[in-house]
Amino acid sequence: GIMVGPGRGSAAGSLVAYCLNITNIDPIAYGLLFERFLNPERISMPDFDIDFCYERREEVIEYVSKKYGNDKVAQIITFGTMAARAAIRDVGRALGIPYARVDTIAKMIPWEPNITIEKALKMESRIKELMKGDKDIKKLIETASSLEGLARHASTHAAGIVLSRKPLTDYIPLQKTAEGETCTQYAMAELEELGLLKMDFLGLRTLTVISNALKIIKHTRGEEVDINKIPLDDKKVYKMLSKGNCAGIFQLESEGMRDLVKR
Repeated sequence: GIMVGPGRGSAAGSLVAYCLNITNIDPIAYGLLFERFLNPERISMPDFDIDFCYERREEVIEYVSKKYGNDKVAQIITFGTMAARAAIRDVGRALGIPYARVDTIAKMIPWEPNITIEKALKMESRIKELMKGDKDIKKLIETASSLEGLARHASTHAAGIVLSRKPLTDYIPLQKTAEGETCTQYAMAELEELGLLKMDFLGLRTLTVISNALKIIKHTRGEEVDINKIPLDDKKVYKMLSKGNCAGIFQLESEGMRDLVKR
């Protein structure tokens, strides 16, 4: 079969999800909080993040489409928007301004999260000086500011799938992607406002590695290992982790997590 993750995120705190085999972690045994999954103050509906073997995620989507109907299942569109630097470069290209000049201005935009051209003008006085002395640069910045934040291109959400009882065309417009897959024309936020069910089918390389490892063990040793029944108190494993040897271990690979497990 296709390897499925044991449960991740707030859904692992639901006892009903565990009893229905949606998750494979007993929330009572591990003291997990149901309120992280659902509570009266939560505005949006809870959802399940389900991990599948990276190489076989498409098979899962195909199965769901066959089970519920191709007209009731679709992948979700996402829109890439024009950030400050991209807006400047795109407008510069459209206005025919030499790339070197445009690139110089784009590089003046500070590198910080959620930076806008408006913020950049307050932080970087050189851009204002260039605007005063060059009408082309002034037009470039003003035009880029008006286009900043607009959708630049569309792509498919990495994990999101939308399901419906009735044909999705009763609720939303659909389209075909370049790969021939059915995709919504509404993004995630609009789908949630309409009350449609969204699920995240995540392709996880770690599960692919585990699946391949189990196959190799069976082939070379003739042993069938149940990954869900391996001991969680193996001293050798904890000794290895405490040394920061976390390469290839899901969610422990980053530098910050390696520093944490060594403490």
